Amino acid sequence: MGCSVRVCCVLFLVLLVACVRGEDPYRFYTWNVTYGDIYPLGVKQQGILINWQFPGPQIEAVTNDNLIINVYNSLDEPFLLSWNGVLQRRNSWQDGVYGTNCPILPGHNFTYVLQVKDQIGSYFYYPSLAFHKAAGGYGGFKIASRPGIPVPFPTPAGDFTILAGDWYKRNHTDLRAILDGGSDLPFPDGIIINGRGSNAYTFTVDQGKTYRFRISNVGLTTSINFRIQGHKMTIVEVEGTHTLQNVYDSLDVHLGQTYSVLVTADQPPQDYLIVVTTRFTSQVLNATSIFRYSNSGGGVTGLFPWGPTIQVDWSLNQARSLRRNLTASGPRPNPQGSYHYGLINTTRTIRLQNSGPVINGKQRYAVNSVSFIPADTPLKLADYYKIQGVFSLGSIPDYPTGSGGYLQTSVMEADFRGFIEVVFENTEDTVESWHVDGHSFFVVGMDGGQWSSASRLNYNLRDTVSRSTVQVYPKSWTAIYMPLDNVGMWNVRSENWVHQYLGQQFYLRVYSPANSWRDEYPIPSNAIRCGKAVGHY
Repeated sequence: MGCSVRVCCVLFLVLLVACVRGEDPYRFYTWNVTYGDIYPLGVKQQGILINWQFPGPQIEAVTNDNLIINVYNSLDEPFLLSWNGVLQRRNSWQDGVYGTNCPILPGHNFTYVLQVKDQIGSYFYYPSLAFHKAAGGYGGFKIASRPGIPVPFPTPAGDFTILAGDWYKRNHTDLRAILDGGSDLPFPDGIIINGRGSNAYTFTVDQGKTYRFRISNVGLTTSINFRIQGHKMTIVEVEGTHTLQNVYDSLDVHLGQTYSVLVTADQPPQDYLIVVTTRFTSQVLNATSIFRYSNSGGGVTGLFPWGPTIQVDWSLNQARSLRRNLTASGPRPNPQGSYHYGLINTTRTIRLQNSGPVINGKQRYAVNSVSFIPADTPLKLADYYKIQGVFSLGSIPDYPTGSGGYLQTSVMEADFRGFIEVVFENTEDTVESWHVDGHSFFVVGMDGGQWSSASRLNYNLRDTVSRSTVQVYPKSWTAIYMPLDNVGMWNVRSENWVHQYLGQQFYLRVYSPANSWRDEYPIPSNAIRCGKAVGHY
């Protein structure tokens, strides 16, 4: 199952050129994706493992590193990995979703070649096809600043990754069958932290020292709240943005989101609970881990540290309190505040309204009444080879239509270097979470009720955070400003994995007529062809 002679030659030439030119470092990974027995909630399940690990191996990179990740698919069905929040500049070919990549067939491999260009922060990777995420296959992904680039806090004594979220005891194939049959999923069975249930992990710290926790919600359907008994958390980074260092007792983390916080071990030496609970659910699920002082004098004491449960206003106010650190450096030495997003005129307004229509007797989810269905050929390949009959540009409107839901392979066209306003409108009774691949956007406003042009009067046009995933509260709206600075075919999706699987997604085709390597990399020499792209070279 080794790489082909052609692919190996390409990699050799890439490395040779890199050595001659003194380019950014290369990091190599070889991953074997298999099934294996896992027991997240104490019940034996079929999980998806990477190198026999769940969660999978952590990727640790530095800004501008080149990552060569060779993935062998030892499952019995096609597989892809995607990289949540990693921007893939000029390179949607490596995004790892079905709109851009043909799946890796069972018994085959594919080598991702990607660069974490001009990026820092905390992210995760995950399997993007066939509801595989419900079986695991995910892992942490962190990008450190280059040496010499100032970071606005002292180096922590330790760096911990928390991958938490809701979980089902049923195998992913059973859950997928429920969705394919036209029904929604039942309420989750529990919460897991780093692949395990309560008290399976212990994080050991030294008294008086400060530690970084990178917290990702990798769940399927619910927001979570994170807290550490008796300790304050200082937020320092949100998906690549250094923030003002606000202090919180607990933190809401919505589906697909990642936060970094600093925690100082400044309490009496003993064991404390790390707690994750569901948010905005009638039944509150929880899971715990242990925050242990190395000189601990005893176990956990005191009452269970309950946090917020269904309070939307509390969460909304916390979200509004997140601010960009204007004087701190990002991936480059210049201050984050040097980009004055609030002074740029928007070139277009797009309003996206989610809904849950029943279509042909089956539960579906939709954006502006369009429920996405995958084509037989990845959209990026069809676009590149100009294959007719796969998708149509403009197959999703810019505004809600109020019509009934319908099925469509929906692609929205957009111009490279545009600067757009997007308003996510949630008319449902549950929290929604939206992600845009290949882009980082500015969260300029959110509120309850109906958005109108007058809502712009309350936008934060000075120091909001930029990120790639944002929540929309029930019966509410969230507005973002987004520079279209990345040519490619990019997935815009719900991070509620049931909604995403049943159609609440579409693709944004950011187009440049220049056809230049300065705007977009050429198709990789090892790109897999499938569907109508078979035979095209």
